[in-house]
Amino acid sequence: MAYRDIRIIGDPVLRTECDWITDIDDSVKALVEDLLETVDDEGRAGLAANQIGVGLRAFSWNIDGEIGYILNPRLVESSQDEYQDGDEGCLSVPGLWYPTERAWYARAEGTDLDGRTVVVEGEELMARCIQHELDHLDGHLYLDRLDRKNRAHAMKELRAKGL
Repeated sequence: MAYRDIRIIGDPVLRTECDWITDIDDSVKALVEDLLETVDDEGRAGLAANQIGVGLRAFSWNIDGEIGYILNPRLVESSQDEYQDGDEGCLSVPGLWYPTERAWYARAEGTDLDGRTVVVEGEELMARCIQHELDHLDGHLYLDRLDRKNRAHAMKELRAKGL
């Protein structure tokens, strides 16, 4: 089990769609351990596998004292009429927080290391986390969801930081 470094914007792994996990082997078990250990830090809500350099569909979360993981997650439900638009940040885009529209409620399904079905669902922060991490697994960053004005401002901030 290892605490892993976070990949930062500009790393191609963050813009690559992650592969579905087809076999639960020792490398996947080690990945889950690394995801759980790395997300278990103050201020961290979620962590996708590609954020630690692994192109597989898995993420972990750390919301309201609950830490967990899901393999091969897919969004199966989200609120269509209720949205949130609070500030969102990302470990891979350090120091930037921008208003990002997300569904108020989200539900994802996947599996655990034993192949059992895992359901992750929630409102507000948990919903935001689910949607944010699924975006990562599809090769997207939250910056892609910003309105034109905020995206331009974010890009300017990134350039000023040398990212």
